[in-house]
Amino acid sequence: MFNSKITGLGYFVPENVVTNDDLSKVMDTNDEWIQERTGIKERRHVIKGEDTTMTMGVKAAKIAIDRAGIDKDDIDFIVFATLSPDYYFPGPGVLVQRELGIKTVGAIDVRNQCSGFVYGLSVADQYIKTGMYKNVLVIGSEVHSTGLDFTTRGRGVTVIFGDGAGAAILSREEDTTKGVLSTHLHSEGQHAEELSLISPGMGTRWVTDIIKENDPSDVSYYPYMNGQFVFKNAVVRFSEVIMEGLIANNLAIEDIDLLIPHQANLRISQFIQRKFGLDNDKVFNNIMRYGNTTAASIPIALTEAWEQGKVKEGDLVVLAAFGSGFTWGSVIIRW
Repeated sequence: MFNSKITGLGYFVPENVVTNDDLSKVMDTNDEWIQERTGIKERRHVIKGEDTTMTMGVKAAKIAIDRAGIDKDDIDFIVFATLSPDYYFPGPGVLVQRELGIKTVGAIDVRNQCSGFVYGLSVADQYIKTGMYKNVLVIGSEVHSTGLDFTTRGRGVTVIFGDGAGAAILSREEDTTKGVLSTHLHSEGQHAEELSLISPGMGTRWVTDIIKENDPSDVSYYPYMNGQFVFKNAVVRFSEVIMEGLIANNLAIEDIDLLIPHQANLRISQFIQRKFGLDNDKVFNNIMRYGNTTAASIPIALTEAWEQGKVKEGDLVVLAAFGSGFTWGSVIIRW
């Protein structure tokens, strides 16, 4: 048996910074209103024609590969987590394989939205632990900005989301006291519609119908979120799945050196921090600068934390996410 260990990390965000004041010019909102509800000050948006979900994922992956000290041809498998693929099909995993010029390894796509990267790590971890693969590239990348409602009608969702990508290389580790100790995944589909986007053509109306009707009041092609309901469920599930991971490894809250929650809303992270009694230096947040980048949020935050020296060898690092589906999960790592 083996463990999997994160040996390389990388992230990429577009240069285009969109502040709360920028959004206030196109919708009825302001910096105070957004910060009070989400903690977000700014986010990044792609410039159309320059970056896509795939290209950002590739840029993050190149950094992670270099830091892992491996060649691209050492990668045995690719896992790509996103809700915003370049094409409805094929998925971005195979596009990354092509763009990086990697040999014909397997590639899969994970469609678990905000918990996508946690699910992706779990998939990669299991492949490595069973001895099937030695180095797995896991990417989380999102372009939200091209599919949001930039009017007052859509402000409750639009102000939250940003674009970006993060990547990790998981490699075989023979010392089973190090690396990914365990992963824990859950879902509750009865609440699927509380945070959702109906796919035109797969739902009740086709793209051709939407274009023909040209109804400016039609919001069916924009994301819907029942914010308060999602918040209430998130704080419960975050707590549960973090404790599940700790208990499975005979650990306690006091053993956590760094908690990196999915960057959905700063208020959720602060609630969990207070509930667990964690000091500020034991919880890493960067939603203030990037917004919610869904599947990319944890790898971006983990990379930044590592770059800033907040993740050290021997540290107990806990990753946790909750999002659409509902799906949620945690990863317990001994660095």
